[in-house]
Amino acid sequence: MQRICVFCGANAGNKPIYRAEAEKLGRLLSARGIELVYGGGNIGLMGAVADACLAAGGSVIGIIPEALMGKEVEGRPVDHRALTRLEVVDSMHTRKARMAELAEGFIAMPGGFGTFEEYCEILTWAQLGFHVKPIGLLNVAGFYDPLLAMFDRAAGEGFLREQNRAMALSDSDAEALLAAMAAFRPEPVSKWLKEERQL
Repeated sequence: MQRICVFCGANAGNKPIYRAEAEKLGRLLSARGIELVYGGGNIGLMGAVADACLAAGGSVIGIIPEALMGKEVEGRPVDHRALTRLEVVDSMHTRKARMAELAEGFIAMPGGFGTFEEYCEILTWAQLGFHVKPIGLLNVAGFYDPLLAMFDRAAGEGFLREQNRAMALSDSDAEALLAAMAAFRPEPVSKWLKEERQL
C-alpha cells in the first residue's frame, strides 16, 4: 500500500494514549513510505497524525470542503502550507469520495460520530463490492471493543455474513494492523444471507 486514509477525531480525547498512538501512526506511515490521506484539519487526533507524519519527513494529502477553508481552529487558522498537497472540494460527500479514491487502505482511530460514519460507510462499500481495499480499526486502549462486539452480535443474529464480518480488521498495535492489512485478501461473497428468487 502506498497510500492510507486515516479517519480519526477532531478532538484528542481525554487519555494521553490516544494522541500518542496517533503520532506513532503518523511516524510509522512516514517510515514505511506510505502517504497519508486525511481530512485536512489541524486539531485533535487528525492534526496529531498529520503533524507527526510531516515532522518525520512523510507525505500528507489533505482533503477539505471549501466551507471549512480559513476557519479558525483553536484560535488559529488551519495552516495548509505544510501539507504536501491540499485539495479543496465542494462538500463533505465529495471529500469522502475523494479520500476513498486516493487511498489503497483505510484506518480508523478513536473519534466521534464523523469517524464512526466514515469508517462504517467505507466498510459498507467493501461489503457491497464497490472496492476491495483493506479496512482496519486501530483499537487504542480497547476503544472499539463495544463496536467489535456489536459486529459479532450482528453476525451471530444473522445480519452479517462471517466473511463480511472478517472485513473489519482490528488490532491495538499499528504495526500489527498494517501487517494484517497488507495480508488481507477479500473473499468474494454476497452481502445478502438469503438471495431472493426472482418472480
